[in-house]
Amino acid sequence: MTTPTVDVHAHVLLPEVDALVEGLPGHAEARALDARRNGPAALAVSGPMVRERVPRLTDVSVRLAAMDAQGVDVQLVSPSPSHYHYWTDEDTAEKVYRLANEATAAHCAAAPERLRGLGLVPLQHPDLAVRALGHALEQGLLGVEISSHAPGRELSDPAYEPFWARAEETGALLFLHPFGCTLDERLDQWYLSNTVGQPAENAVALSHLIFSGVLDRHPGLKVIAAHGGGYLPTHIGRSDHAWSARSDAGAGCAHLPSSYLKRLYFDSLVHDPHVLGELIRVAGADRVLLGSDFPFDMGTEDPLGALRAARLPEADFDAVRGGTAAALLRKD
Repeated sequence: MTTPTVDVHAHVLLPEVDALVEGLPGHAEARALDARRNGPAALAVSGPMVRERVPRLTDVSVRLAAMDAQGVDVQLVSPSPSHYHYWTDEDTAEKVYRLANEATAAHCAAAPERLRGLGLVPLQHPDLAVRALGHALEQGLLGVEISSHAPGRELSDPAYEPFWARAEETGALLFLHPFGCTLDERLDQWYLSNTVGQPAENAVALSHLIFSGVLDRHPGLKVIAAHGGGYLPTHIGRSDHAWSARSDAGAGCAHLPSSYLKRLYFDSLVHDPHVLGELIRVAGADRVLLGSDFPFDMGTEDPLGALRAARLPEADFDAVRGGTAAALLRKD
């Protein structure tokens, strides 16, 4: 195989970012909100799970050995979403994104042929977003990771227009990865905060980008949606029907909602070969990228095995395995 196998959904843990915000005003409240949203049973499992994976999240040599075992040549590495810290004030937010961008770049620089990186932007402060994106690109990162929303702001908020414009102009990658779900305590049992919450957040965020016309105004945006875009791609028919049947649903975007799926990118992490096949059907094999959520337990230890289970035509398999991602990650 001459094309590298590329995993676009892999994380790095940055203890220095957590140390920066520890004990600051608002930190305890943010932790309490996260605890309420997840529930005590989930926290009891998640803590030991993360601690066991710290070497893979922080040590480049351990990461590379794991990649070799999986048959992955290149990872697109993004900070753990726990580092968003969208509760911080402007001064702290600037320190967070700078530290996160520099630390992620340093991690990837230890194996530059195999690791590419993404930084962070503080979505809670739209006025900082363009500067934060510029800082990430200056570090040699390929773009930034963003959540599905910030407190009080959806991705359709007009305040983000300069950020979308700059991302389009620079060709930066935007990895849409939710952290937390606003359904709150309704999902605080059985890890519903993740199994239901993450796909719901993906679907809501993408719908805001589509229905508000962001993708019409910025057709060159390179958005990669984690978790296969959540529920949206497999239920896009309902969005199409609303757009056609209701004036309020169709007022913001120029085309049928399903058509925008072919302007977005999606990772392959859907945990079901039939769902992966449907994602490829509606978005196109050239819009789906291999993703593992390395190294967390809600990811897959065998991303290539999960891809093979979908029994795709060879050309589609090669595109998802790395053909499309290799072109996206290429530094001009």
